[in-house]
Order: sequence, then C-alpha cells, then structure tokens
Amino acid sequence: MGRCPTRKVKKRRLSHKTARRDKFEVKGDDLVYTELRKPETEIKPLQLDEDLPGMGQFYCLHCDRYFSKSSVRDDHFKTKKHKKRVKIMKGQAPHSQLDADLAGGMGMPDNGPKLMSA
Repeated sequence: MGRCPTRKVKKRRLSHKTARRDKFEVKGDDLVYTELRKPETEIKPLQLDEDLPGMGQFYCLHCDRYFSKSSVRDDHFKTKKHKKRVKIMKGQAPHSQLDADLAGGMGMPDNGPKLMSA
C-alpha cells in the first residue's frame, strides 16, 4: 500500500560526488575562450593518445570533452548543453584570474600618471 502502483522503477539519479569531481577536470571558461579565438593556422591536429576515449581523435573544443566515436560526438553537437556552451563562448569574454585579482585588490597598483622629471 505504500508504493505508487503506476511507478515500476525508481528514478535513477546521478551522484553529487561525480558531478563535483567532473567540475574540476574541465578547462576553465577563459582557457576555452582563448583556444577558440586562435587563428586556424595555429590549431594543431589531435595526436593519438591511448588514455583518452577514441584515442583522443573525437573532441569537442567548446565543452572540452573527448568521445569514443564520431557518431557519439555528432549526437553531442545536437544537445542542449553543447548549444548553450557555444552561445556562451560566442558572447563576451569570461572573467579571468587577472580580473579576480583586480577585484580583490590584489592586482597591480594604480599610482596615477608618471610625472616628467628633468
């Protein structure tokens, strides 16, 4: 009597620990933004790496993720998360560490204009 008769399977939820761990494995927004602003001549082809999924050949630069197959990567390009990330990266430049230091009062001191000494 305690269960809902229409619900057969429990709702599967992701662990909050995996979400927190994955947060620190991704490049920061400012690093991805600078990578996207590089001219195409400076972009190097992806090298083979046995430790990465798909030998490191299927990569999404906006989301900083590797995929096992090109079909999985193409499916990722259609997702809402990827489209939102692309929109963020096309907008204004994200805050960098220098901005944070300046806001916290730890940046370069502003001593005013230099006076001419003769």
